[in-house]
Amino acid sequence: MGRDDVTMHGFRSTFRDWAAEATSYPREVAEAALAHVNKDRVEAAYLRGDHLEKRRRLMADWAEYCARQAPVGATVMPIRAGS
Repeated sequence: MGRDDVTMHGFRSTFRDWAAEATSYPREVAEAALAHVNKDRVEAAYLRGDHLEKRRRLMADWAEYCARQAPVGATVMPIRAGS
């Protein structure tokens, strides 16, 4: 991304929080978008789809969200460990 102020884990975590709190996409779609493996063998045996079209829409919504500018007058503060 050409940025030194974000980490891969932090960015993925932000995506997951956003997907859960700001969208109505099912949990399974967000987890599939992160390439997380379902560790519950029984559930995994029944959930074999890849949710490709839903993941495509989810990622398009995420890209739109990330490209937004902060509202005029908004204060955006970085979150740093130990601050």
